[in-house]
Amino acid sequence: MDAPSLLKNGPLRALILAEIISTTGSQMTWLALPWFVLTTSGSATRMSFVVAAEVIGMGLLTLPGSRVLARLGARRTMLVCDGVRAPVIALVPALYWTGALSFPLLLAIAFAAGAMTAPYFAAQKVIVPELLGEDEQVVTQASALTQASTRVTLLLGPVLAGVLIGVIGAPGVLILDGATYVVAVLLVGLFVPRRRPLDAPEEGRGIRAAARFILREPLLRIWNPALAIGDMAWTAFFITVPVLVVARFGADPRIAGWLFASFGVGALLGNAVSYRMARRVEPLNLIATFVLGQALPLWLLSFSLPAAALSAALLVSGFANGIVNPPLHATSTLRIPPALRASVMPTMMLTWTILQPVGLFVAGPILDAFGAEPVLIGFAAIQTLMMSAIALACLWVGPRAVSPALRVGSPSP
Repeated sequence: MDAPSLLKNGPLRALILAEIISTTGSQMTWLALPWFVLTTSGSATRMSFVVAAEVIGMGLLTLPGSRVLARLGARRTMLVCDGVRAPVIALVPALYWTGALSFPLLLAIAFAAGAMTAPYFAAQKVIVPELLGEDEQVVTQASALTQASTRVTLLLGPVLAGVLIGVIGAPGVLILDGATYVVAVLLVGLFVPRRRPLDAPEEGRGIRAAARFILREPLLRIWNPALAIGDMAWTAFFITVPVLVVARFGADPRIAGWLFASFGVGALLGNAVSYRMARRVEPLNLIATFVLGQALPLWLLSFSLPAAALSAALLVSGFANGIVNPPLHATSTLRIPPALRASVMPTMMLTWTILQPVGLFVAGPILDAFGAEPVLIGFAAIQTLMMSAIALACLWVGPRAVSPALRVGSPSP
């Protein structure tokens, strides 16, 4: 399938539109929920605990989510998860407006929302090859398109949230997020065709078999922990932005929105470049060339610079991220045998979800005690180390390496 045919693919376009709508709502909540907790409680520690509760929900439900994904398939898993997340996220403003929202209840709601997010993330990756097949260039280009949709949400979501928080308040923004999940359910349900889930061999369904595969796979055994640790730093950064804006920029939510959106603008531009380069540059070479470009501009965030300078640093970081992510996710997905993806991908996410609360529990008290600067320095340092590990893995393994996906559970070429 060539690029023009890919752009004309109806199910893919419906999937992309659903991603734009629902993830825009999620990105609004990424700002609105921490902002709501910070401004109503005055505690960065409480704010970090709420975000951590969501991540812990993702972690504890990762492995049960893999069984859901294997049984239902990617499409139905996405429908179930969005169908549950809509009323769950709407509970926060409903209970707040009636005076019934306690902190323990808020933690429970965040946990429930996270529990539905774990299988959804895995299904997002599995559904592209389910719809389009196993060709690496096609999947890379499709990943660039789907990730571009996510990057659009990084542009739209935080900016809209920053504006709407000032107009309708953070609880109203959470109601809009719930509505976006409903729209996504309708789009995927009506326009994305059903696919029969692949039957995994009995020995490939458990966490032990998935972990053994990851440890044997030359790229994934390095990429998986490096990406998880890097994302741990990103999660700490997300809860740092409201504290930074309150301290430096007069608690203006529009500035927080623009900081998030700057990364989204850069990432969207990077996705466009990645889409064009997918058939010209070997994926591992593309990753190795640009991945450090995501980390190095982040050092500027720790300096007392104007908001415009911080925005520019995030834009450059986002541009490199947008180039790297499509080939990275396509390569990591296709190196897993199709029949094992429903167990291996959630197991990979388990590393991510175990580490995220660590970053949040550490960052929250540091933000309360010392402000944003120490967290921002740690963020840049961790990103630099982890992106360096990813680049070195690409150069070490190279295109010569044969993935176990070609030997375990997949047909001969």
